[in-house]
Amino acid sequence: METPIATEIIPVRDGKSITEQADLARAADCIRRGGLVVFPTETVYGLGGNALDAEAAKHIYAAKGRPSDNPLIIHIADVDWAEEYCHTNELFYRLACAFWPGPLTMIMKKRDCIPASVTGGLETVAVRLPSDPVANALIRLSGVPIAAPSANLSGHPSPTTKEHVIHDLSGRVDMILAGEPSEIGLESTVIKVEDDRVFLLRPGAVTYEDLCALLGEDHVVVDRIVTEKVTGDFVPMSPGMKYRHYAPKAPVLLLHGTEDEILSYIQEKTKEPDAGFLVYDEDAPLLSAVSARTLTMGRGDDPAMQAHRLFLCLRAFDEMPDVGCIYARTPSRAGIGLAVYNRLAKAAGFTVVECGKAPETMPEKRSEGDLAHE
Repeated sequence: METPIATEIIPVRDGKSITEQADLARAADCIRRGGLVVFPTETVYGLGGNALDAEAAKHIYAAKGRPSDNPLIIHIADVDWAEEYCHTNELFYRLACAFWPGPLTMIMKKRDCIPASVTGGLETVAVRLPSDPVANALIRLSGVPIAAPSANLSGHPSPTTKEHVIHDLSGRVDMILAGEPSEIGLESTVIKVEDDRVFLLRPGAVTYEDLCALLGEDHVVVDRIVTEKVTGDFVPMSPGMKYRHYAPKAPVLLLHGTEDEILSYIQEKTKEPDAGFLVYDEDAPLLSAVSARTLTMGRGDDPAMQAHRLFLCLRAFDEMPDVGCIYARTPSRAGIGLAVYNRLAKAAGFTVVECGKAPETMPEKRSEGDLAHE
């Protein structure tokens, strides 16, 4: 953005105090008038604007430096709102009954009131009902759906704390509701609902297993985009499908192999003076000599903690100027582990090291300009 905005930073906890309610009412008025407000959700912080205002959507893209063909999610305050903004069906309401409010986004055919600038030109719209009390109160007070991608500069790891959003977006938005750290730490699960099946486009805290338990395995399809790199011309149906995301400045490499192969490879790489390591808690004692360049994301058997800590760790590496490359454990793909794997794989550009065999070429360290256009 060319001219910095005087961003107002407002502390909030749960939106229940008289003072906080007054602040949320001001933030809601800002949304209605076409302004931009950052707010906490249970997944990550969101950068919100009026989803019925085409210009507000353009301002969101500009504030993030986000490509305009990357669809936005619209957030509603109640299930009853959905019919006004998208074409629903029986399966939609079955899923909503099971998982809303919560970290599930459903892609449906949009109503005409949703501008093309919100959907990346698609005839579908992604809809979510967040459970976070501040987010829900803000949407309800606004009286309009709020279009909100994650509140980070495009390409950076998604923000899970108020410090993250203040760092990235202060001077780019009108208001920041500075609340508690995000409970989950990864963006919502995104599915496309078609007839009697759902297509999993982005894994999250509502897992593949959760969907199968509700609908049956025959009715849940994992899109290849979850585990594979996009190549060639590609029209994204969902946020986060096309462009590289979640990336720290230093390149990330995923380590694949047996437990012994991975640990041996990591220990060999400790000889590199610019190597950083993203590992499990139980690996830390093996890396005591390079503890200043080692971050842990939870135990290997605790994917929920890995999800909660992943973006915190990726952002922390940006505070380590001596780290030129990050070697990361490849998490399990079971449960929310699939979401952790998906985000790490995207951060790495799906670059995988078969331990014991060095990669042919080492990815270069990326600049801020590179990140903004990936």
